[in-house]
Amino acid sequence: MTIPQPPENPGNFAVPADSALPGWLAGLPKAWQPYAMLARLDRPVGVWLLFLPCLMGLGFARLTTGLYLIDLLWTLLFLIGAIVMRGAGCTWNDITDKDFDAKVARTAARPIPSGAVTTKQAYIFLLAQLAVGFLIWLALPWDAKIAALLALPLVAIYPYTKRVTWWPQAWLGLTFNWGVFVGAATASVITGPVYILYAGLILWTIAYDTIYALQDREDDALIGVRSTARLFGERAVLISFGFHMGAAALIGFAAYAQGAGRLGALTALLFLAHGAWQAMTLKTKGEGKALAMFKSNVHAGAIVAIGFLIAAMFPQDNSSRLYADHETVPEAVALPFGLEQQPAPEVTYPDTWFASDMERALEAEAVKRGDAPTP
Repeated sequence: MTIPQPPENPGNFAVPADSALPGWLAGLPKAWQPYAMLARLDRPVGVWLLFLPCLMGLGFARLTTGLYLIDLLWTLLFLIGAIVMRGAGCTWNDITDKDFDAKVARTAARPIPSGAVTTKQAYIFLLAQLAVGFLIWLALPWDAKIAALLALPLVAIYPYTKRVTWWPQAWLGLTFNWGVFVGAATASVITGPVYILYAGLILWTIAYDTIYALQDREDDALIGVRSTARLFGERAVLISFGFHMGAAALIGFAAYAQGAGRLGALTALLFLAHGAWQAMTLKTKGEGKALAMFKSNVHAGAIVAIGFLIAAMFPQDNSSRLYADHETVPEAVALPFGLEQQPAPEVTYPDTWFASDMERALEAEAVKRGDAPTP
C-alpha cells in the first residue's frame, strides 16, 4: 500500500519547535515529514510507554519459569508492534481531534489542522499502519492474539473520553497498559497477579498523563476539553504523586504474589523513588518542567521492566521440606533461557524402627550397587 503524497499547498506546515527529534524529522524527504509527525515518530516517548508494559508482562509471567531464548523474538515483535500501533492510535486521535487541535497553540501545527495532510490521506495512512500491525498480530500465540484484539475498542474510544469525562487519563491507562496482558499471554497465561500489576500501571499512567496535561490546562479550559490536570487544579502535582504511590504499592504486591522476592520489592521501591523525584522537581522548579518530567517516565517504566526481567533470570526455588528442621529436598532448579539443573536421584529406604532393620536395608542397597562385602 503506497502512502499518498501531501497536498501541494501544505498550509503552515513546519517542523514544530517542541519536536523531540527536529533534526531527524527535518532530514526526512518533504513528502514523508507530515506522516512521520502524524505517527509521532519524532516523539518516541509514547512508543516506549506502550512497549514497556508488554515487556513487563513478559518478564512478570517468566518470574516462575525463567527466561527463554524465544523471548528475544517476542521483545522485537512487541517493539515493532508498539511503533506501528502507537502511530495508528495517534493518527486516529488526530483525525477525531482535528477541530480541537486547530484551536490549541501547541497542536495547531499538526499535519491535519495545518493542511499538510487531508483527512482522507490520514485514513489511508491509518490503514497502512494497521496492516503492519496485523502482520505482527499473526505471529503471536493464540491467547496473545485474543488479548491484543480486545485492546482495539479501547483505542477507538479514547479520543472521545476527554469530551465526556474529567478522567481521560484513566482511559488512557486502560489502553496504554493493555500490553501487559499481551506480554503475559505470550509467555504463559494471564493470572490474578497480572491483573494487580495492570491496576498499578493504570494508576501510573494517570500520574504521568496528569503531569503531561499541565501544559495545556489554559487552552483546554478555553475549548472545553477535560482532564485530571484541570480537575485537580493547584493540587495536581501532589495528587499525581499519590497515584505514583498507589502504583508502587500495587506493583510491589503483584511482584510478591508472583514470587519475585526481594528483587520485586526493590523494583517497586526504585519506582516510587522516581515518582517522588518527579513531584519534588515540579514543586521546586515549577510546571515548566512538566514535559521533561513526563518524558522521564520512560525511565520509571524501564525500572519495572528491567527489574522483572532480572528477577526472571533467577526464579525462586519452590522447594518443599520433609520436616521443619531437616534438610530441604531439592527440586529441579530453573536457569535463564529455558535451562534447568536436575537434582541428583533420591535414594529411598524402607521404614526402619531398629538398628538391625537399618543394617539390613544398607546391606540390600549395597547388593544392588554391586559393592556388597565378600562373606
